[in-house]
Amino acid sequence: MCADCPDSAVLPAAFSAFYTGIFGERWPQLVSAMRRDEPKIPFTEGLEKPYYLSAASVAAASALLADAAEIPQDNPVRILDLCAAPGGKTLVLASGMKGNWELVANEYSAARRNRLCHVLDEHLPPDRRSRIRVTGFDGAKWCRYERACFDFILLDAPCSAERHVLADNTALSRWTPARVRNLAVRQWSLLSGAWLLLRPGGRLVYSTCALAPAENSGVVERLCKKYPGSRISFPADGFFSRQPLSALTPEFCSAGVRFLPDRSAGSGPIFFSVLDKPPEPATGPAKNTGV
Repeated sequence: MCADCPDSAVLPAAFSAFYTGIFGERWPQLVSAMRRDEPKIPFTEGLEKPYYLSAASVAAASALLADAAEIPQDNPVRILDLCAAPGGKTLVLASGMKGNWELVANEYSAARRNRLCHVLDEHLPPDRRSRIRVTGFDGAKWCRYERACFDFILLDAPCSAERHVLADNTALSRWTPARVRNLAVRQWSLLSGAWLLLRPGGRLVYSTCALAPAENSGVVERLCKKYPGSRISFPADGFFSRQPLSALTPEFCSAGVRFLPDRSAGSGPIFFSVLDKPPEPATGPAKNTGV
């Protein structure tokens, strides 16, 4: 139990009203679940020592490479974790790397980037660590210099992180609806920039730990509207039944999947959406139309 968390009965009126408007009678149950410590599981696949993170976070990262087994072992593949710190999801991605695949772990903040490097150095065997490059670009501006250069991209975007806000009296007292709107603007700049970095035929997973639809489905739907060829897909049957995801209860919407702690054994909130970029149209000699 989070001993310093404010009681749900005395949450700021604006905060409660905003989220009650989204979740209705479910909101008190969510508050109660988020005030408890989130259970963490030891992720060990391909690592030298376990890294502890939530099952919902494992699900979001795993969704990016869920079909990677179909890719031939020797095919060159470039993966980007655009907002990689603290590094748990990067480790999940690293565990799925094959052959001569390359993973770029990007983090704009220098302090968070140092933490990311420490996590990677501490948990990955040297041969796998050598295939991960850490960079410090502004993810929203990267597309000004490169385009269509990654096959897979994970964007775990900065977000409202309401579970953390509930645990911090200062953050809670400063919360306003403008926080959600401002973050949605930043998320859109990151997602639209990431889309330009993605190769045709590639896959992008957009993820947050936010509750507000404006930061989740709203951002994804905006991308689909701007790029009509984009397609939202969902993990194949059986994805959520494997370990360690079987304790989660996925809640599906038109733009993705979310896990909320009141129904997923305390794990979450996590939202993720799997976005497939259409391949380039086939080119060839012009057909003789007989005109």
